[in-house]
Amino acid sequence: MFAYPTKKHSCQSLTTCPGFGYHFKREPLHSFVSRVWQSVGLKPHLEKTFKVSNDPHFEEKLCDVVGLYLNPPDNAIVFCIDEKTSIQALDRTQPGLPLKKGRCGTMTHDYKRNGTSTLFAALDVATGSVTGKCYQKYTHKEFLKFLKKVEGQADKDKDLHIIVDNYSTHKHEKVRNWLKRNKRIFLHFIPTSSSWLNLVERFFGVLTQKQLKRGIFTSVDDLEKKIIEYIDTNNKNPKPFVWTKSAEEILEKVNRARSTLDNIELN
Repeated sequence: MFAYPTKKHSCQSLTTCPGFGYHFKREPLHSFVSRVWQSVGLKPHLEKTFKVSNDPHFEEKLCDVVGLYLNPPDNAIVFCIDEKTSIQALDRTQPGLPLKKGRCGTMTHDYKRNGTSTLFAALDVATGSVTGKCYQKYTHKEFLKFLKKVEGQADKDKDLHIIVDNYSTHKHEKVRNWLKRNKRIFLHFIPTSSSWLNLVERFFGVLTQKQLKRGIFTSVDDLEKKIIEYIDTNNKNPKPFVWTKSAEEILEKVNRARSTLDNIELN
């Protein structure tokens, strides 16, 4: 007779669980272990990437950026800027089969590389519109060119608050000197290892899923053309990404994670 899984069983399964390369040979044992895991909400076949920032100014930067999302300054525009680097122009070795009833669309497992490009993108947090430009490099020179492009297209009567990551090109001396001459532009740096805090990353995710992942690109020019076409289509009916979590809620979760990590290291 089957005894319903208990907490004791689940604890034992956590400590004695075989590696992922192991296959249960006895179906009853496999079913029993599966029921134990299911009863306590464990899903050992799934995993997510995760990292807690060690930035000594994490809280200060977090509150600064989240404050821009939830309470943007008056008479100002908030932009999120980042680079999506090394986007590959991939072409398949054969045409794929089209989608039809009872069969998904197909593409070959192999591909031909036709070069790479880097997309610089600025997301207007309030409207969801995106300014984009593709470059072959991503040095401080390209970043400065892109900053000037964003500044030139923005309302001249408003300040620009720009959220960026800690990439060295964003802090280059020539960039800092240009910012000193353009008093209406303010850079806000997210904490290290916290790209999730930059909303333009959400746009990159959508771009990848809808335009790049299954795309066929015969050249770098073709790739860049289709990226800009997607941005133009997005800007015809933009929808902003809405930030909902307060800095306090995020800090509470981060502190829980740090506490768990500390306990793991102690043990």
